[in-house]
Amino acid sequence: MCAKEVMVQNQVGLHARPATFFIQKANEFKSSIWVEKEERRVNAKSLLGVLSLGIVGGTTIKIIADGADEQEAVDSLIDLVKSGFAE
Repeated sequence: MCAKEVMVQNQVGLHARPATFFIQKANEFKSSIWVEKEERRVNAKSLLGVLSLGIVGGTTIKIIADGADEQEAVDSLIDLVKSGFAE
């Protein structure tokens, strides 16, 4: 299992468009992946799950992966969040 924390950089957070990019990236990996915010954990491959966390800019989230490509999955998603989803 691999887990890292990252602060969401873009002002609006993970609303529909960035959340879609996040989920598409998560689905490229075989590992099980979760996003955690304040003790709430959801499947990172689920749009409704990610949106239900209400992640806004400046929020710190934890990305957790478990599986064959867990390290690559976490690093890739961290990079995506740090990029601000190109917004």
